[in-house]
Amino acid sequence: MTVKVLVVDDSSFFRRRVSDIINQSPSLEVIGTANNGVEAIEMVNKLRPDVVTMDVEMPVMDGITAVKKIMETNPLPILMFSSLTHQGASATLDALEAGAADFLPKKFEDIARNKDDAIALLQQRIKAIASRRPARVVRTSPVRDVSTPSRSLNTPPLSALQKLKSSNAARINSSSTNSSRTENTEPAQAIPQKRFVASGKTYDILAIGTSTGGPVALQTVLTALPANFKMPILLIQHMPGTFTKAFAERLNGICKINVKEASDGDMLQPGCAYLAPGGKQMLIDGRSGRSKIRIHEGNEKLNYKPSVDITFASLSKQYGNKVLAIVLTGMGADGRDGARMLKEKGSVIWAQDEASCVVYGMPQAVAKAGIATESLPLDQVAKRIKVELRYE
Repeated sequence: MTVKVLVVDDSSFFRRRVSDIINQSPSLEVIGTANNGVEAIEMVNKLRPDVVTMDVEMPVMDGITAVKKIMETNPLPILMFSSLTHQGASATLDALEAGAADFLPKKFEDIARNKDDAIALLQQRIKAIASRRPARVVRTSPVRDVSTPSRSLNTPPLSALQKLKSSNAARINSSSTNSSRTENTEPAQAIPQKRFVASGKTYDILAIGTSTGGPVALQTVLTALPANFKMPILLIQHMPGTFTKAFAERLNGICKINVKEASDGDMLQPGCAYLAPGGKQMLIDGRSGRSKIRIHEGNEKLNYKPSVDITFASLSKQYGNKVLAIVLTGMGADGRDGARMLKEKGSVIWAQDEASCVVYGMPQAVAKAGIATESLPLDQVAKRIKVELRYE
């Protein structure tokens, strides 16, 4: 079945370039283009594409505003294109929070090592997000604009939580692809929380790996953790270097725990989350209680920088059976081999469930290999952590 794509960008050159790449795949077809957000909304209503590629910065209506409006009325997977600047990273994170499924750098030379890899990656990303039909995002208050300062530590990110609420309703009332786009005036109903029981196992560190859909997933989990969280947290998110710094700053502004982009030599502290810097590998040196972070350039041949496998493998050597590792939404199988090494040492692995993933790739790889002991909906991951660590 052919995936129908709408390409949105104010540059005619970029529209043609993206369209040519998409049309090279026999399973993808560009059915229309738009110059700005207003045209994008009109074309979505008219053409009913399966996926939209969207520029962040456009005249008349920017990409973030367009994403919000599309997700409120005719929700579908949206892939954002943005510049690799701090401002571009912040705007892209706003778009993901508003409901966009994934993003890529606008300069194709920043996507991959060569032209063929860049073409293949763009086509793969579109196919991956096309398999998921998101629920309509119901907003009780506006998503903050790019220029609006981050919320206080005690204020949760409304749009991410509202997105989860809509996702829960979608899981209860599953419907066909066409019906999922229709207006729903009924209030979303949350799925009842499962009753979890602590295993009695003790841990020294929490590690979370993710990729596509990860920014919203991590935000959802971390904002629910208490300020007195008693162990360090390692975060591995597939993301360019400029994006990881901006993302860490955003998380630090909305979480009760501290969040920072990891630096070489950082001593691991309880209640602090360390986000692996994009384009590099994060390893751990030293035993529990006196561990420090080591940041390396890593092998150029590795597909992922940072790599979940690399960090998990490092933890297996230093922390043995004292790791609680979680694999969240993402494309591919990064994390499976490292999780296997952790499990062999006696550590515990959990995976996000299929229904709540943007892309059920990384968690599926761990689950199918028999490595994960639990499969959890995203909105219950934080609760499960708190129960396991005896906060609840």
